[in-house]
Amino acid sequence: MSILTSPRGKVEVVHCRRTESQDIFCIKSLIRKFTQKLFGRLNIIYLLEKANLAVTVCNDKEEIMAHSIFLDYPNWNVAKQDNWIPVFRELDKEIPCTPLNTLFMHFFVAVDEYATGCLKEIIRTVFKAVPELYFIFLIVPTYVSLGSTLITVFDQVGNIPCLNYNEDFAVHICHRHNHYPQLHIRKARVEDHDDLMPIFMHYDNTLKEIYGEYFLAELIEAQDEDHHAVVCEVEGKAVGFMSVCSSVNLPLLHECFDLGAFHGFCFPHPDDILKPSEEPSPEESEDTGSKSDSQGSHKVVVDQEMISEMIQDKETETVSQEEVLSTVLNRVSEEIQDKNFCLISVPHLTPEFALIQNFVKVVPFSNCTLDHDLYAFHRAGLLRSITIRLARFLDTPGVENLVSTLLLSTKILDDLTLYNEAGRDSDGTELQVFVAEVADQIVGIAVIRKEMDIEYIRSHYNIEDFIYFSHHQQEEHGRLNHFALNPIFRHYTKFFLKEILRLGYKSCLYYPVYSQTREGKLQSSYSHSLTSALHYLVPVRPRRQIVYPLEKLGINAPSKEVSKDQVSYALNHTNRKLTLEPKVTVNARIVVVGASSVGISFLETLVFCSHLKFNNLTLISTHGLPGKKLLGNEQRKFLASDHCFNDKDYALMSLCSWVNVVVGRMTAIDRAAKQVVVAKDEIVFYDHLIICTGLQYQVPCPTGADTEQQLTNREVMELSKQRYTGTVPSNLFILNDEEDCVRTLFWLRSNSILTEGKVIVYGNTLDAFTTVETLLHIGMKGSCIYFVHPPAESNITCINNDVVESAVEDALSAAGVTVYHDALLAQWNNGQDPDPIYNACFTTSTKLFRLECSAFFSFYKKNVDYETFKAFNDACLVYDGRLVIDTTFHTNDIAIRAAGSLTKFSNRYYSNEWTHSNFSSKEIGFQLAAAMLSLFDPTLEPVTEPPADLDRLIPMYKGAKIQGGILPGSYHYLHISKPAIPTPLDLQRSQPDFGTDIVTGNAKKGTYFRLYINNYKLVEAITCFSKKPFPSSNYIRLFGQHEQVLNNLCTRFDDKLIPDLYSYFTEPWCMALFHDRFIDLKKELRQILISKQEEDKPTLEQLAYQLEEEEINLNEKPQKYLQRVFEESIYKSLLEKSILDYLHYNQYHLPMYAWPGII
Repeated sequence: MSILTSPRGKVEVVHCRRTESQDIFCIKSLIRKFTQKLFGRLNIIYLLEKANLAVTVCNDKEEIMAHSIFLDYPNWNVAKQDNWIPVFRELDKEIPCTPLNTLFMHFFVAVDEYATGCLKEIIRTVFKAVPELYFIFLIVPTYVSLGSTLITVFDQVGNIPCLNYNEDFAVHICHRHNHYPQLHIRKARVEDHDDLMPIFMHYDNTLKEIYGEYFLAELIEAQDEDHHAVVCEVEGKAVGFMSVCSSVNLPLLHECFDLGAFHGFCFPHPDDILKPSEEPSPEESEDTGSKSDSQGSHKVVVDQEMISEMIQDKETETVSQEEVLSTVLNRVSEEIQDKNFCLISVPHLTPEFALIQNFVKVVPFSNCTLDHDLYAFHRAGLLRSITIRLARFLDTPGVENLVSTLLLSTKILDDLTLYNEAGRDSDGTELQVFVAEVADQIVGIAVIRKEMDIEYIRSHYNIEDFIYFSHHQQEEHGRLNHFALNPIFRHYTKFFLKEILRLGYKSCLYYPVYSQTREGKLQSSYSHSLTSALHYLVPVRPRRQIVYPLEKLGINAPSKEVSKDQVSYALNHTNRKLTLEPKVTVNARIVVVGASSVGISFLETLVFCSHLKFNNLTLISTHGLPGKKLLGNEQRKFLASDHCFNDKDYALMSLCSWVNVVVGRMTAIDRAAKQVVVAKDEIVFYDHLIICTGLQYQVPCPTGADTEQQLTNREVMELSKQRYTGTVPSNLFILNDEEDCVRTLFWLRSNSILTEGKVIVYGNTLDAFTTVETLLHIGMKGSCIYFVHPPAESNITCINNDVVESAVEDALSAAGVTVYHDALLAQWNNGQDPDPIYNACFTTSTKLFRLECSAFFSFYKKNVDYETFKAFNDACLVYDGRLVIDTTFHTNDIAIRAAGSLTKFSNRYYSNEWTHSNFSSKEIGFQLAAAMLSLFDPTLEPVTEPPADLDRLIPMYKGAKIQGGILPGSYHYLHISKPAIPTPLDLQRSQPDFGTDIVTGNAKKGTYFRLYINNYKLVEAITCFSKKPFPSSNYIRLFGQHEQVLNNLCTRFDDKLIPDLYSYFTEPWCMALFHDRFIDLKKELRQILISKQEEDKPTLEQLAYQLEEEEINLNEKPQKYLQRVFEESIYKSLLEKSILDYLHYNQYHLPMYAWPGII
């Protein structure tokens, strides 16, 4: 915040921020004729798209006061963007301008009254935001004076001609030292104590409490050859402090961290044994790819507390932390000549301040027990002579030396050879190779290809969250194939990427990561050889795709570039706007237990926060991340689907690029030490523990009913609720995930069960039905399958639709499957050794019966896994049938949150019938992440405590609850409904406020389609039951839509114009309903209707309220009145324009619609 005073004495409190797209209208209003003379006629949107940095000044009312745009090459075409350095060095050889330390002002506007103050505020902000920046150039025509504002900060250094036409332009310069204080570094003295202590005390008094009031003075007095202390001074006042010592516990660092990339912080020796890791983890591969050529030890250690406090003097706010690093370390290097590395250890929960972003985070080993992160900085990192240029033939030996330890070094060298020989790939695609050079040594390489699939990227990924696509030419999009940079210079990664864009005439770079499955515990992802640059890119969310009826659309179908089906990949991106935009790094150890849909949704939400970088995300899961495509699609049919995620979704996310995966089962939680024990011996530390294990099918416990006593269910019901503690039979199959399904399928085929054996399927869940269908599908005879239903706990079945259930029963009968109802498991093998099971006894309400079997599938009751329950119980987490949480997902431990079917709300909410099981798992995971983001995201408003009365209300989520699968008879089944307490469908229909059922087709013929429209005319439930596959993802989008949006569905159905809903929803008119941005269109249209468009008239929303309150007397029906007002108002044309703009902008997805101009 700064205070500006106008010449007339008016005062404005202003602040600077990065420019946003919604600022454009106000910026245009500030443009004057003089602005055009200085900068030319500019397209502001286009210029913002290509700008490296754009700054806007706002007052305390968020009114725009000034705006400026900066790029890394000159305007007015006085030099080519890739070759401006010689031109400007000839202008004045005393100005050492380089791409690293120079920006060009391409545009500036301001409110006239505050123009000078705003300009100076912008200049200070830019120098603070870009620590390496020393010069800002301004180029204007020679015949134009700068005016009274710009001349206050810019000085002319000469004239240069234009490349295109005969005209000279004046070059003006702004120096950093004129607007930003210069640091003076000296040895610390005891007299500095009084200046420095307030800086320490402003943040923390821990050191004072431990070491006494004068700990700082004692530290300064203790300086010797191994201990040094320096002070940063501005205008005679100490504003920063750094203490270093050369005593390091090197064995401990080697034990806890992977120091291979830094030669172990030791001097190289001919006898060194260098053995690179054969199978690096995804995180390890980020830095171990490029080797350090440093010649030094690790003997300098920096105290983190002192650095962090030194650079955060809130009263002075004079220098950037990066400048502190450069200046102070230069001085420290002079004091300690024989040391090459500076180390700093930082507690995990300490926010990553700007200073430390110049260090390289050292990768810890999985068994590291330290509660600190380690960062390293090499002396060579202080060099500012880094140069990025196109590669040459002579660079080959240097590149070979750089990439020799990379897994894909051969591919990089092959691409370098292709570039040097032809400039193109083997398939003719344009190729560019750039190298980073420091002191005549190659320290980095990047390989870029022209992006040929840009239409596919636009249509399949939300790239327009980051760019205005229409302002980027086809040739400006590039694909980053390889990127390797010496870890010593990792802090120059963004500069390397920025220079690639400038020198290569690119505006956008894309990096795909293809999924790859591996056996064993390690899950990685296939990529090229991108190492440390991945964290400087932003992950791009995939877009939900319409399933098109291509034959029906014919020539109106989307192009093949849009509709083609290719290998799925996760997309990462950067552009010119992002090259100078920092990310907020979060080092807090966030551990997620359970790869359920809730857990995956939680991780997905965190990973796709583009302005945040989570360094310590860990997933503990029995089988690692899902989505491995182990045996194709057969095993998928064993279990029903909740349609939250599928294999393609996992490939499009590539969570293994961002999440550490620990394969195993949680067996204990140590709340005091904040650690999770996995498989009883492996320890995982956490700062925030997220438990999302869900419920699993458990081994059923036979009641033990004596067959001779002929007991019935009534006598033994309670015994069935006990936990089974005996030997688990080898042919008992409990299917909870795809890994279980794969093993089961392999066992069935290996033991010839499909052709010779008999199988019992025990359960009445949807998974039991889909398993029976899968057994029939893979070749088992129906007569060899016994389908046993245990007694139902309620009168609500898993399908809850009599018509569908009847069709399934008929299909089971036709297939020859024997079905038993209300049967409880009594014994295996007549009470003898149960391994393996060769027969099972069941009791019913009237009799007992025995069935022989070769395999037993149990889907009897989901519950919390016993080891998981024991971990909760031993950790003293409140458990009441489920893990107890509050409305913000907290357990009774503030550091432990939980979500999903595993949980229940505390009894103080008096809502035991409502749990997370009633809601969409994907939405629960998203809300859980949203609740936690307030801890890490500085852009979010702080969360306020709710009023006491509202804290008694549980949150209600609106996302659809979905289940589906393939049922016996090869019926494809899908059911979508709103979150609700389960109620029998017949009972729902008997309610007075029940809406309308729209049903077409016949369930037994496999053509059944049911839409339930509630009394508000909204689609509230959908049931599809078909012999043919159908586009489930399309139908899910129908949930919550008004029936009039569905082309007046109710009226058409009543007029008998819709004989088949399946066919109805393949007609071209409805494709927009399935589009991923249709919800945005609805929000935009609603915003238009509720906004004030005409001064003397109420909005349509206000009219509707007036009609509801009977404040208007009408001679016609309210609906007709509103329709007439709408037709006569400006709203009609605004809505039409918005809809046409939507169709035009998304025409690559929706070419089946016509709009003015194409007919």
